[in-house]
Amino acid sequence: MIIDLKEIPPQKVHGYLLSAVVPRPIAFASTIDKAGNVNLSPFSFFNVFGTNPPVLIFSPSRRGRDNTTKHSYENVMEVPEVTINIVNYAIVQQASLASGEYPRGTNEFIKAGLTPLPSVRIAPPCVAESPVSFECIVRQVIPTGDQGGAGILVICEVLLMHIRDEILDQDGRIDPFKLDAVARMGGDWYCRASGDNLFKLPQPGNKTGVGVDLLPEAIRNSKVLTGNELGILGSAHALPSREKIKDWLNDPSVNAARKEGEEQVHQLIRTHLQHGDVENAWALIQAVYEKSPD
Repeated sequence: MIIDLKEIPPQKVHGYLLSAVVPRPIAFASTIDKAGNVNLSPFSFFNVFGTNPPVLIFSPSRRGRDNTTKHSYENVMEVPEVTINIVNYAIVQQASLASGEYPRGTNEFIKAGLTPLPSVRIAPPCVAESPVSFECIVRQVIPTGDQGGAGILVICEVLLMHIRDEILDQDGRIDPFKLDAVARMGGDWYCRASGDNLFKLPQPGNKTGVGVDLLPEAIRNSKVLTGNELGILGSAHALPSREKIKDWLNDPSVNAARKEGEEQVHQLIRTHLQHGDVENAWALIQAVYEKSPD
């Protein structure tokens, strides 16, 4: 399906975008107006956009149904400060409650049963129950349009971070399992970043992988190996030695797999990948598919 977003109603555009761009972290934003009234509201149009200076951006976009602006936006235009609090599973119900459209001047800390923690450098308080809070000054506000649903980018520079000690590991880093963060999906759906949902994937850094393009065509078009498994092979920093390849030339398991067909060879390759043995998976591939292994 191909959709021209100019040809469908804004409500459908909203639904498709928010269901496809997932999961989205939640900025639980505490702001204050010039009269001193505190507002607390969650926004899933949010992320980190730089570290030097440290910059967070969230968007209290214009309401799609009536093109009105949100209190958080109105507050930062009056007092350009905000605390951005991270939502974890322990407070997700309260964060959702705070998203209700209460009258201007309503303190959502009270409505949601959350504790305001005085900030050190700015006026809006932190959420005491949040695992991480950022005290920010608002550097710039950029509207992306003037119609309902248009974004309003609130560009924030972080002055201070508050991190609860109990979410740190023994090296003083944030432990994702202890953080137990929550993210927004489409519609009523959320995602919990914990347990089996978390997995490690070492980043390439300055060491580039050899690439999937070096794999034989039969492997690239395999009906057995998945795209992820091809990615693992392509992420290898170097190809195996000639000696390692030669070890597989007369290996009984390879000869047995060859007799059963190509798919069985690919299953054997997959077995090595599942055990984290990328070097031998590559050596097996080269032994089977290279014409001149010597």
